[in-house]
Amino acid sequence: MPAKSRFTRLDAFAKTVEDARIRTNSGGVITIASLLVVLWLVWGEWADYRRVVVHPELIVDKSRGTISSTIYTRGLAIGFFEGVTDLLTLDVMDVSGEQQTGVAHGVNKVRLSPPSEGGKDIDVQALDLHSPADAAAHLAPDYCGECYGAVAPANAIKPGCCSTCDEVREAYAGKSWAFGIGENVEQCTREGYGEKLTAQRREGCRIEGVLRVNKVVGNFHIAPGRSFTNMNMHAHDLENYYLDSASSPDNVHTMTHQIHELRFGPQLPVELSERWQWTDDHYMNPLDGTSQSTEVPDYNFMYFLKIVSTSFLPIGWDPTFSSAIHSAYDKAPLGSHGLAYGSQGSIEAHQYSVTSHKRSLKGGNDAAEGHEERMHAAGGIPGVFFNYDISPMKVINRETRPKTFTSFLTGVCAIIGGTLTVAAALDRGLYEGGLRIKKIHSN
Repeated sequence: MPAKSRFTRLDAFAKTVEDARIRTNSGGVITIASLLVVLWLVWGEWADYRRVVVHPELIVDKSRGTISSTIYTRGLAIGFFEGVTDLLTLDVMDVSGEQQTGVAHGVNKVRLSPPSEGGKDIDVQALDLHSPADAAAHLAPDYCGECYGAVAPANAIKPGCCSTCDEVREAYAGKSWAFGIGENVEQCTREGYGEKLTAQRREGCRIEGVLRVNKVVGNFHIAPGRSFTNMNMHAHDLENYYLDSASSPDNVHTMTHQIHELRFGPQLPVELSERWQWTDDHYMNPLDGTSQSTEVPDYNFMYFLKIVSTSFLPIGWDPTFSSAIHSAYDKAPLGSHGLAYGSQGSIEAHQYSVTSHKRSLKGGNDAAEGHEERMHAAGGIPGVFFNYDISPMKVINRETRPKTFTSFLTGVCAIIGGTLTVAAALDRGLYEGGLRIKKIHSN
């Protein structure tokens, strides 16, 4: 028997001759409708195959080191509408005992015009209240300024001397002494410190920059006056803060502020935020754009942040390659690896939740806000405090496709077969029904 005959006997799709086929108008309409349904369903199957879903996982965070705490698009920036630039101090403290007082590295203080004038940035050349270049001008080479009973700071221009007003202020802070406006200090009189401070009384301030904080419980706060440690307690020199408020109603300083942006670690790329609607700035950084106001200087604002490390693993992520680039390029900005090295690298970020609390330093209850049962203790430091607690858990958002290519082909076959079967049954029903109706009419 020829080879062709053997395959012919195995044919499961026997054909009928053309003369034995009956074509109807209803069959043509059903065929067109079936093709449209098949195309629509196949397109949906293709879209489902190309869809990217994110599967969250929760693991123990075993990483160590520091994270970058960043506020505002250009860095750390909180706007104080009634705070003199030179009065505000940024400090960082944590449970490990590490303290960063008067943080200046990586942080800028920008003077703002009064709120009545729009709160705009003042010329950057005028931002430096006590420029070292101006302070050291016209000084004799052998000049050694007096520290007025205090000990010269370790970073003084000339060891053992206080050559500038800022060095005298730092020496006073080391002794836990109040400084005031430096009216009897030669260095401050020469530099015009008091006059410059007076000229800024009605201005506002924006603090912006980047902080490095340890991955332990701690806080960073912005409070008036230079900070110092007295009897193992953190304190601030508040003399100028309250002196201005007492001298004139127009010079009242308050902790009224607006948080433009607060984020820990890098910001997610825009393309990821648009792809995953629940990862936009509102969910990742809930403090963005918030503001608090008060009319009295004795007020304290506290934010309690729960920070969770978050990794985004794009499709094509390679754990070996990602670990290698994160280890080899430890100085590269966090979060840049996934974009700089394609989809093989992970994107490291942080998200946080927040609760806030505010109270008057004079104590009392919250009857004005409808909470008479809530009592506040008296005392404390006026300022804005951010208490952060970094969770030991880590969230991993892994990109995956819900279907493999094999599943896509299986779905396409099921769509074609199922649609044609249903269409054939429908066509058969219409055809048989038409014959019965004709038979009834003929009888």
